[in-house]
Amino acid sequence: MVRRGAFALSLSVLAVLGVVATGCAAPTGASAAGDWQGAVEIPGSPLPIGVHLAENGTSGTIDIPSQGLTGVELSAVRVDGDAVSFAVPDIPGDPAFRGTVDGDALRGDLTQSGQTFPFSLTRGTLPPPARPQNPVQPYPYRSEDVTFPSGDVTLAGTVTTPEGPGPFPAVVMITGSGAQDRDETLAGHKPFLVLADALTRAGVAVLRTDDRGVGRSGGSAAGTPYADLADDARAGVAHLRTRQEVDPARIGLFGHSEGGYLAPLAVQRSAPGDIAFAVLMAGPSVGGGDVLVEQNRLILAAAGAPADQVEAQVGRVRQMVAQVRAGDVAGAERTAREQAVAQGLPAEQADAAAAQVPALVPFLTYDPRPALAALRIPVFAFFGSKDLQVPPAQSEGPMREALAGSPDAMIRTFDGLNHLMQPAPTGSPAEYAAIETTIDPAVLDAVTDWVGKR
Repeated sequence: MVRRGAFALSLSVLAVLGVVATGCAAPTGASAAGDWQGAVEIPGSPLPIGVHLAENGTSGTIDIPSQGLTGVELSAVRVDGDAVSFAVPDIPGDPAFRGTVDGDALRGDLTQSGQTFPFSLTRGTLPPPARPQNPVQPYPYRSEDVTFPSGDVTLAGTVTTPEGPGPFPAVVMITGSGAQDRDETLAGHKPFLVLADALTRAGVAVLRTDDRGVGRSGGSAAGTPYADLADDARAGVAHLRTRQEVDPARIGLFGHSEGGYLAPLAVQRSAPGDIAFAVLMAGPSVGGGDVLVEQNRLILAAAGAPADQVEAQVGRVRQMVAQVRAGDVAGAERTAREQAVAQGLPAEQADAAAAQVPALVPFLTYDPRPALAALRIPVFAFFGSKDLQVPPAQSEGPMREALAGSPDAMIRTFDGLNHLMQPAPTGSPAEYAAIETTIDPAVLDAVTDWVGKR
């Protein structure tokens, strides 16, 4: 069973305040210790899960790959002979699992919000989700881990370059919102790894970087002004300009989601000629607060929330955005807490919701139009028709208007694709992890073709 809400929905990493609610009955005696894998039998949509139960008989964790959850701590772990039980804490509906161990099988029921679903587990670890597009070593190109400065922060990343002396065109990748690693890992996918592989095989060098405070990069991204984050991208360009295999006159930027805000800003803050082109994947062309309001409306509606609940929650989001834009961050924190309480979340999660607000201030107050309108380089901006986080109905038209002055701008919406450019049933973020495709091949072909011609 799944329960999702929405409020502080950022761009490429969805911060869902109504947390996924799911779990499985798990044993805790000596016979129950170890790894279990199987599924909760939700009608029409079995939910694969993996459970690890510690030898101490009082603790354990659960993995739910289809929802991007790994190592979630269990609570109330109990065993009484062959009877076992545990719960997933701080989840609306109080999910509780009760079952029985029978040799190498563990079967029982999940009860949540008055509903009951059977589950069945066997010993062993849950296989990782299939990700057929992830490249496998040895790569047909060179890959090198690098570090470089951005102001007083040291950033770390990976440069991939085609075989041969070059010089090659190059791209600096800019992740979406939240603390992202160099592969932009989310929901079990590695979009930037797949994109870098496709581009490098097509003859383009690529730099992808851990965000501030992630992996080997220093600093912290939370609440960092956009100007500083844009300068991180510029620092990546400066690093590529020092490499003999890179053509300094053909370095561009690739921004996904919030990275679509940062790429034009980085161009605006650079000297003419430093950045040769820009690719914006699901990059919004309207203010961050407007994006947040609309994505809440769409995602809540897609989740089946009643219309009155959708309007009530969207109204609170709109209020929070107005408070942030007026400089009343404390008031916005109170609104976020009220929103979480209205969703039925416990006090701890309501406090966590409020604590997110300061980190959202740069996004909620940003207007991308001046930087977009100032672009005088080739630009490829594209969207997915089923994107609920940066809906093309909201951003495609303003993007065309903003880029009207660019000498070479292409704006495109790919039919049937979501925010990650995956082929999707509905576009809901709940589907991301369950879809095997990381990026639709048509998008990879379009990007490599467009970059290759510039």
